[in-house]
This record gives sequence, structure tokens and C-alpha cells, in this order.
Amino acid sequence: MFESLTQRLTQSFAGLRGRRELTAENIEEGLAAVRTALLEADVHFELATEFTERVSARALGAERVKGVDASDQFVHAVHGELVDLMGPEDGALEFAKRGPTVILMAGLQGAGKTTTCAKLALHLRDKHAKRPLLVAADVKRPAAVQQLRVLGDRLQIPVFHKEGVGPPDVCAAGLAAAEAGGHDVVILDTAGRLHVDDELMAEVAEIAERTRPHNQLLVVDAMTGQDALQSARAFHERLTLTGVILTKMDGDARGGAAISLKRVTGCPLLYLGVGEGLEDLDPFQAERMAGRILGMGDVVGLVETAQENINEEEAQAGFEKMIMGSFTLEDMLGMIRMVRKMGPMKKVMSMMPGMGSLGDMDVDEREMNRLEALFTSMTPGERIQPETLDVSRRRRVARGSGQEVGAVNELVKRFKDLKKGMKQLNKMGLGSMLGKAGKRDALAGMSPTGGMVDPTAGKGAGMLGGLGGGLGGLLGGGGAGAGLGGGLPDMGAAGMGGPGGMARPMGSSSTRGQPDLAKQRKKDKAKRKQKRKNRKKR
Repeated sequence: MFESLTQRLTQSFAGLRGRRELTAENIEEGLAAVRTALLEADVHFELATEFTERVSARALGAERVKGVDASDQFVHAVHGELVDLMGPEDGALEFAKRGPTVILMAGLQGAGKTTTCAKLALHLRDKHAKRPLLVAADVKRPAAVQQLRVLGDRLQIPVFHKEGVGPPDVCAAGLAAAEAGGHDVVILDTAGRLHVDDELMAEVAEIAERTRPHNQLLVVDAMTGQDALQSARAFHERLTLTGVILTKMDGDARGGAAISLKRVTGCPLLYLGVGEGLEDLDPFQAERMAGRILGMGDVVGLVETAQENINEEEAQAGFEKMIMGSFTLEDMLGMIRMVRKMGPMKKVMSMMPGMGSLGDMDVDEREMNRLEALFTSMTPGERIQPETLDVSRRRRVARGSGQEVGAVNELVKRFKDLKKGMKQLNKMGLGSMLGKAGKRDALAGMSPTGGMVDPTAGKGAGMLGGLGGGLGGLLGGGGAGAGLGGGLPDMGAAGMGGPGGMARPMGSSSTRGQPDLAKQRKKDKAKRKQKRKNRKKR
């Protein structure tokens, strides 16, 4: 969602690079670009103006730190104001001390309210050990009740509905059923409309009066921009909202609603819908969101995602093999499957520090599918000993994966280059330079510029970086000039660039001279053609 905003903000910071200190003049230059970026992101004009004024006051009032250039001080000021604008992080669901906790979900039609009810029920069950009951009270929209029942069946969470009565009666009956059934959370899926009207507001207000909900949450579609803010105001006037859930954060909206909602409604953002899957509901944290908007990534969130989806022992073993250069194609297949458990690669890459500024970053999931197909078309023995892949076997692998023989040849070549690069790094003394115990932790927080992003991220980020680096080597090839975390010289080791060792994706831009994949392929093709000509002459 924030790609264009991140890119514009990064450009505004670039004008201050190399300046020794912040002055009123150079701050105004940066603020003009920040204001433009916010307006393009659909942030209200008055709010954008107020925000830049607060950034200016913070930047000018900050104590100057020696050794830190003006652009970094300016970024720090913008980050602080973004956290204040979207936070502070004081929002949380209120749970009842006695009896079931009642959560009323309101919102316009099309915002994803019914799906969000199911996502929230799953989150509360798995993360908070609750026993939720979903109440289908949307009798206006065709198939809304059936939709919630299907979602409930998939999650094995009960859904209550009563035919032939109005929504307030359905909700009251659902609350009674929850008390009788021992459920400690009741989620009320109320009806929506295409726009705010008196009938809708009266119905939702009556439901609130009958059920006395502990939490009244508004579900807002992030794609609607300024319209989202207007509907939020209208609902807040009638319901006294306690929180907001912003959906479709994985879309291509400009992000202005996410930045503005807290200030406009006074209600905290509680959750973000970050994908179509029922597990794609993340608790909102202002500091992490501000970091991602500014291209700083979200290392902590990345490590948490890895810990939830990746076996630590397997990841550690794969990481150590990667560093020592003793890995096989069998290990690489395991890496692919581990990293893919974390979700779409574009989402994972957006959480890596420095990746948010790559506006043309294009991670093609189909490339991952093709790569996995090549691996699975090989026998286990061939994956362990790739040197046994002669011409006939490579043809068989190509047929089995539905690809050309050239794809198999390129995969084997990249694998050999990656192993060669890792061995070169070890010859340089990577083991003695970092030490066995500190190797993983040192790699954990490296940024694209060679500095430490988050030294407290721990071995989780280091292992993820190493595994991602190897995977990136197979996807991206080349990798010349990337270095290890940007801090070591050109080793030709594919996939060792980027934060924590994560390689830049295929087709992405690079600030460190990484060769364009298409050009590299063209050069390789020309070399092969020349070799064929030379053989014919002989």
C-alpha cells in the first residue's frame, strides 16, 4: 500500500544528504516534498499542513548529534511525528471480567466486515485462548449469513443465527446462546450499507443498546481514501467507537486513510487486514508502521513471523550450511519451503530494512513456483549431488517441470556460483572475523549500507537473512557488488546483498551495482553462441 508514499518520502530525504546540520531553510525544502507526498497519499490538506509544521518544530528543536547528518535527523523527526499521528499504541480490546466479551462490528458494505469477523475470531482463539461465538446479524445482504457459516465451518468456530427476526433480536439471542454455551467472546456481524443512512445508524444503535458491547469496532476499507474518514466520523457520532480495523492493506491504495484515521476519529487503530487469508490480521503498532512507511522495514515483525512459521532448528542448520558453503540443492528446497510459509515474498521483502524504497520491486511468485518445480523434478540423490545431473538427466528434469533445459542449466550454474561465493567469503576469514558464537547475531541487524539496524533482533533475523540470501541467489543470480549486508566487497556471491543477507529480488533495482538479470542472460547467451562457433571452426 505505502510503496509510492515510501518512495516519495525517501526522495525528500535525499535532498538533505551530506548536509552537516539542519537549518530552517533546508528543513523547508524537505518539508515541501513531505507535504506533497502526503497529499498524493490522500491525506487531508489540513492534516498534512499540521503534520509538516510539527515535524519542523521537532527537527529544529532537536539537540544536534555529532556524526549524524541532516537527512538522518530529519528522518528521525518525521518518524516521531508519524508515530504520534497514528498512535500512541494505547489501543487494545477490552475483555469482560465476568460473562462473555461482546464485540460489535460495524461498517459499510464492501469493507470486508464479515471476513474480518472470522479473522478476529481466529486471532482471539489462537492468540488469546478465547472461545468465540460468531453471530450472523446481517440479514440485508444476500448470502451474508451463509458466508459467515462457511467461514465458521472452515475455522471450526460456531456461528449463531435465528431466522425470521430482526438484527437486534438476533444479536440478543446470540448473546444468550453464548452465555449458555460457555463462550467468552461474542462477535456481532451487523448489516452494512453502500453509504451511511439513518436506517443503518438506527439499527446499529439499537443493537448496541440491546447487547451493551464492550467493544464497538468500525471496519474501514483502506482503499476508499477520504470517504473512509467521512464514514468513520458518522459512525463515531452514533456509536462512540472504541477502535478501528483497517482492511485491504495489501491493496494498491495510497495509504492516506491509515495515517489519518486516528487523528480524525480519536479512536485507536487496533488491527490491519493484510491479506486475503483468514490468518492475515495483524495487531496495529504505530512505531512499526511508521518504520515501514519510511522504508526502515520491520525487523521485529519479520522475526516474529519467522518464529511462528519456521522450525528454528532446521533454519539454524540451513543457515550454518549456507555460511560454510556445504549446502546442497536438497537444503535449498527446504529453504524455499520455509520462507514461503511466511507468506507472499513481496510482503516479506517489504519488512526488510531498505526494501521499502525500491519502488519498482517486483517479486514474481510464479518464479518461486517454477524454481520449486525444478527441484521437485529431481530425485533426492540428484539434489544432494548436483554433479550427477548429466545431459539426459537435465532433459528429464526439464520435462518433469514443464520448462526448458536452459532453466535447469541456469539453476545449476547459480547454485555453483553461490557455493563458490560462500567459500570465498570463508577464505577471507568470515568465521574468525565474526566468531562462531556471534556470527548469526552479527548478521541479524545488518542494513544495506553496512550499518546495524537492530542489533537486538537476535539470531532469528540472522538465520532468516542467511536462508533468504541463499534463496535470493538462486532467484536473482549474479549478485556482484552486493556484498554481505552491503558491508563487504564484491564477491560475486549471489544473494548475499540486502539487509540481514537477504538478496534483492529478480527485476528489482539496486543501489549497489547489482547487474540487471536480463543483461546478464544476454551476455551468457552471447558467450554460448561464440563457443559453438569456435567448436565448428575446429
